[in-house]
Amino acid sequence: MKPKQIFAVTRYNFRRWHKNPRIVITFCLAFVLCFLLSDKAVKFAKEYDTTMQLVEAFVWTFGDSNSILLSSLLLLLLFADMPFISSATPFYLMRIDRKTWLMGQAAYIALATLIYLAFILVSTSLVCMRQSFVGNMWSETAAILGYSGAGQKVALPALVKTLEMSRPYECMATIFLLMLLYTLLMVFVMLLFNLRRCQLAGIAAVFAFSLFGFLLNPQTIKAIFKLPDALMYKANVAVGWLSPLNQATYHMHNFGYDLLPRLWQTYLIFAMLIALCFFLSLRAVRNYNFNFGGTEA
Repeated sequence: MKPKQIFAVTRYNFRRWHKNPRIVITFCLAFVLCFLLSDKAVKFAKEYDTTMQLVEAFVWTFGDSNSILLSSLLLLLLFADMPFISSATPFYLMRIDRKTWLMGQAAYIALATLIYLAFILVSTSLVCMRQSFVGNMWSETAAILGYSGAGQKVALPALVKTLEMSRPYECMATIFLLMLLYTLLMVFVMLLFNLRRCQLAGIAAVFAFSLFGFLLNPQTIKAIFKLPDALMYKANVAVGWLSPLNQATYHMHNFGYDLLPRLWQTYLIFAMLIALCFFLSLRAVRNYNFNFGGTEA
């Protein structure tokens, strides 16, 4: 049955994690990144002698597009060898068709990305654990960051509408889902170009995808085109719709009083783009030239 075959391919890919230095390095770097990015929030709480909600460091850190971008690029290490050709690949292709094999790869990609982001969430929470509480309410630290404008001084995006429109755990779940969808889209773009061209093309596509989101920023556009402040709102709305990275940013959404995309619209856009990339990958794998030379024993 196809589900069993898909599961077999997925399980084999996870078995390759055992004693794999590349996997260890990826997760170690992810922990270091979480420590460096969330350290600002921890230092701020210590400076004001206040506590934090357990997931607030994650919310403030990954409510920022640059943090999302940096964490997603680490997945290049995890998925550098897509489409994961090994000595077992001929064995699987003799018993299942290419589409089923690719579905197993896609399931592995989705689960591995989910595990990676869950690790980031846990790591960020661990960094601030000594000063945190678990209740589902915003802390005094969040109030200071959001209402005093101190968040801008320390580059933490603690926006007032984030505090007023949600609770910590709901906000964390939304940010986690946005990061997951953005990262999956990036990885499936990489998979598509790997199958259609080569691994180098896949890596180049990821960097182009990330650079597009990084450059399509309201402040960057203002600096390049020297836009007056009167046009900045229109630029902000345009960027909110056009940039996948900005769509993955929580505060770049419509919570009832502007023209930015709503959360459900972002979910739909990401889901459609991921499905399109996977559909094109299924077509590309039919003509993919498997090269088994140099696979590990």
